[in-house]
Amino acid sequence: MDESKISDVVRQLEEAKQPRSDFVRLMDSFKDPYLVLIACILSLRTNDRTTYPATCRMLELAKTPQEMMHVDEDTLAEAIYPVGFYKNKARQIIELSRQIVEKYNGKVPDSIEELCKFNGVGRKTANLVMTLGFGVPAICVDVHVHRIFNRLGYIKTSTPEETEFALRKKLPVEYWIPINTLLVTHGQNVCRPINPKCSECPVFAYCDKLI
Repeated sequence: MDESKISDVVRQLEEAKQPRSDFVRLMDSFKDPYLVLIACILSLRTNDRTTYPATCRMLELAKTPQEMMHVDEDTLAEAIYPVGFYKNKARQIIELSRQIVEKYNGKVPDSIEELCKFNGVGRKTANLVMTLGFGVPAICVDVHVHRIFNRLGYIKTSTPEETEFALRKKLPVEYWIPINTLLVTHGQNVCRPINPKCSECPVFAYCDKLI
């Protein structure tokens, strides 16, 4: 894809108004970095259909790190089941909440480097907290963002982390915050990993890797 066409791609995806999953809409509604952080942890290796109700059940138990650090681990695990690795995630969220209270005065740190110090928090999660939680330009790369940008031919990378750093050099900053929601939604509805719906794709004309 011609690098100059990225603005057209973003505009076409915005105008397509593809339906967002309940979980994506929930994440986009959060303004609290803590809620973004713990919901993103639940979503790792779990589809949105499972993550959405699990997140709602979790938030019935606690919505702040001060509350969450006192939640019984088994109670939280039962609430978030059947997300992937639900027992580990329950332990991780409670411990992370405790660290936020005791080490960061109850405030989620506002840097990727500090966020990645938490057990189980990688760059994908940290970047999403920065964009959705703090409104700071960052590039959250999941499998959809990685797959679609490579299919378009905008970049040529082998891993999501390589994609993040390639996009940091190439993608205009004005698109850093909205691009994750746009491409996740596009990837869930149209540009699927297997049998993508190319005939329905609003940006098919820009795709270098016609499938």
